[in-house]
Amino acid sequence: MDHARVPVIEAIRRYRELDHLTFLPPGHKQGRGVDPRLAEVVGRDVFASDIILLNGLDDRAMNHGVLAEAEELMADAVGADRAFFSTCGSSLSVKSAMLSVAGPGEKLLVSRNAHKSVVAGLIISGVEPVWVHPRWDGELNLAHPPGPDAVRALFGDHPDAKGMLLITPTDYGACADIGETAAICHASGRPLIVDEAWGAHLPFHRDLPSWAMDAGADLCVTSVHKMGAGLEQGSVYHLQGDRVEAKVLAARADLLDTTSPSSLIYAGLDGWRRQMVEHGHGLLSAAMDLARTTRAELDGIAGVRVMSRDDLVGAGLADDQDPLKIIIDLAGLDRSGYDAARWLRAHHRIDMGLSDHRRMAAQLTIADDEHTAGRLVGAIRSLADWIAEVPVAKPVDLPDPGELELEQAMSPRDAFFGPTEDVDAARAVGRTVAETASPYPPGVPVLLPGEVITRAAVDYLRSGVEAGMLIPDAADPRLDTIRVVAR
Repeated sequence: MDHARVPVIEAIRRYRELDHLTFLPPGHKQGRGVDPRLAEVVGRDVFASDIILLNGLDDRAMNHGVLAEAEELMADAVGADRAFFSTCGSSLSVKSAMLSVAGPGEKLLVSRNAHKSVVAGLIISGVEPVWVHPRWDGELNLAHPPGPDAVRALFGDHPDAKGMLLITPTDYGACADIGETAAICHASGRPLIVDEAWGAHLPFHRDLPSWAMDAGADLCVTSVHKMGAGLEQGSVYHLQGDRVEAKVLAARADLLDTTSPSSLIYAGLDGWRRQMVEHGHGLLSAAMDLARTTRAELDGIAGVRVMSRDDLVGAGLADDQDPLKIIIDLAGLDRSGYDAARWLRAHHRIDMGLSDHRRMAAQLTIADDEHTAGRLVGAIRSLADWIAEVPVAKPVDLPDPGELELEQAMSPRDAFFGPTEDVDAARAVGRTVAETASPYPPGVPVLLPGEVITRAAVDYLRSGVEAGMLIPDAADPRLDTIRVVAR
């Protein structure tokens, strides 16, 4: 296919050049009605390119196939059979994928280190999760994707499961063995869904971890806005083979998707695909070289340790690692990632990714260069020099391996929608939780509806909040009370 083509961008340009006059949404009418004070900040071109799809970028019957052609080009670029654009982020895409494989009351194997959006999908759909627990590093207190043996065992225990949802890479860059996991699913005649939200860049360089479609997955969700160069909320889900029917997938997505998609987000996906096909290999090579030198410089700062591939793959706890994720361990400085990230933002205007009780994450992408990497290194060096300004890390009651593998007493849907009550956290132990409690980022729930609350989980979350952990989805973000199923 001609990857110099960008159907969405071409349609936006054509619409603007032909001076269309619209009497339908959006109401700002290509920026003519926008508040000048807003346009001064974000630019009038944003509004001039914010064009409705039906009877805008395309005609009312979609005869020009603007979106369809853009999706065909994306599928061709990454070697998938079909690609579907989403302007609602991978939070919607992963729900659509789940609903295309399993329905209410049916079982689906799900990695327990799933994002809260997966839990929301379970609540909405009534799908019954069979949790596949991650591999736990008890020394570094990190959860990595589950191994194939765990998947094989659970398919043996639950032969009626409709498929599996695997999360890889994690927010820490740890990757699963997608190929063997797919083979296990296929041996049971079941599809594998991969939530590869952090892996949109993986198809475009052979030295990166294997991309889900190449490894045999049936359905894969990617967030182009995360490691790609698309706009926020830009997501693509890819399909190959016949284990998931394309028409079923489209119908499930239509249940959840917006009827007013953003042409700006579509354009971001379209332009990024062209960029990666034409220049992606070189851009990613440069990014990986930059990551290599940046890791070395950061690792040379006293008290700072950058997690290496050996920390993950070498320990047999993960099967690969994304080299563009730089995980900075501050245990040697006796400081938490929460406080260090706050100090970096206040003093150096450096904004980090996830942070936990001892680490921060920095992601490098094709947008980074020597200047941006240099600012990061300089800021971390300054942090080490001025470490007395950062409070000593508060203790967190970290769980032992297996302590967060909670019993699922009810379906997430029944627990969430049933009668509930808020009880003191100390009295919540032994009760069935009716809400989600997710340290954010990364947004992986420690408690999710239907699980039986344990003392270890409560102690971990409450001590984490005292240390700086953010839990935005709980009814009481401080976890003084927890919402449970009413007796």
